[in-house]
Amino acid sequence: MDLVIVRHAEPVRVEAHETNGNPADPQLTERGRTQADRLADWLRHEHFDAILVSPKRRAIETAAPIAHALAMPALVVDGLIEYDSLATEYIPIEEMQANGDPRFAAMIEGRWEEFGGEAPAAFRARISMTLDTIIAQHAGQRVIAVCHGGVVNLALAIVAGLERHLWFRPEYTSISRIVASRNGARSVQSINETAHLFGRRDAAS
Repeated sequence: MDLVIVRHAEPVRVEAHETNGNPADPQLTERGRTQADRLADWLRHEHFDAILVSPKRRAIETAAPIAHALAMPALVVDGLIEYDSLATEYIPIEEMQANGDPRFAAMIEGRWEEFGGEAPAAFRARISMTLDTIIAQHAGQRVIAVCHGGVVNLALAIVAGLERHLWFRPEYTSISRIVASRNGARSVQSINETAHLFGRRDAAS
């Protein structure tokens, strides 16, 4: 089967005082909505059998234009949720890196529990199980999974045999592709495709 893994589009920034102690669940920015529309326009030229999506709002809003373009529902898969789903704020990783935010170092070093995240081992086990389930349930099909940067990182790491959990930064709405054969072999076909953000695609391409 072919699994197309997509990171969500750009979400709004959410600080802890805005959530009253509840998990942050930001919507997309206007730029994020444009990114999602460009992604949908790009992917509508491919055949897919299913669209899967994380339960977080930023992923659902990214998947909505794709579902409309392909005329099929986006099915929520809880296992695709990000490792920091219980965090009470959402600060873009690029902002944390640029500002020297100590949470960026904690993120890279795997100290996720300090800011409402899962333990890395638990996250890896969950994503591994979710990946196995998707591949088993969609044998011979082409599937889109709209999720999060950490999920994209780890899914590709698992297939590529890498030990690191966070090893590259997926761009917003970037596309990465995994191929899984019926004999159990799996390979990474592409990483971090972003051509849809800069151009259009016609049906013959």
